[in-house]
Amino acid sequence: MKRGATAMAALLAIACPAALRAQDAPPPATQPVPDWRGIWFTEGAVPDINGLPLRDQAIPPYPLLNLLSAPWNDNGRARLQAMIESQGDDKAPGWGYPMMMSGSAPLEFLITPDQTLILNIYRDVRHIYTDGRPLPPEEDRWPTVWGEAIGHWEGDTLVVETVSVEEPLKFFFATPPISANAHYRERIRKVGPDRIENEMTIEDPETLSAPWTVKIAYVRAEGLDRLIHEAFVNDRSEVENGVFTIEPPEE
Repeated sequence: MKRGATAMAALLAIACPAALRAQDAPPPATQPVPDWRGIWFTEGAVPDINGLPLRDQAIPPYPLLNLLSAPWNDNGRARLQAMIESQGDDKAPGWGYPMMMSGSAPLEFLITPDQTLILNIYRDVRHIYTDGRPLPPEEDRWPTVWGEAIGHWEGDTLVVETVSVEEPLKFFFATPPISANAHYRERIRKVGPDRIENEMTIEDPETLSAPWTVKIAYVRAEGLDRLIHEAFVNDRSEVENGVFTIEPPEE
């Protein structure tokens, strides 16, 4: 290498460390990816656009709401009681995780070799990186409502680890009061043309006395080929005969 080129490389190392880090990133994956196209609902969920039960209908049995099955410790039970008493006090910036994986809001999966994106109608987006990177070190983490997630494929099963999930908002009908130090593991697999299953295990010594495993299933939405993100403005989303659909515009 010529002296001028060497000097330029040294200057870049000082001025552009991010560019060098990008060069060290894992190479793009090349394996084929499964086909999970379509719009999906949590099995048993009421398919209402705003994620809330329809009028005159009870809240469906979301798997993460089966709180009696959770192995709470004393702190977990106290947090649960406090959340029940103050339900609705927080304003949600989005559904976040794990709630978006076990609520009414429709989901869409976008799978590439390097990452899987999971989206819902509130523009919540989970990035699950499958390019071989590890979880960020402790000093580079901070809690967010979606957390930090990495994954890998074991055959047709997406195996996911998620950490740094912000303590859930008081949206009691769909998420438990797990702490920000929890570790989530998921095994997500399409088991049929219209069904995806997710086995989620939560470890959180702050609130749980043992790992808590729940099983969630997603079923394909009939007659729906896109997510409608305008949930509260010009809302043409409707349920007809038990099917989530879009009304024609008003004349």
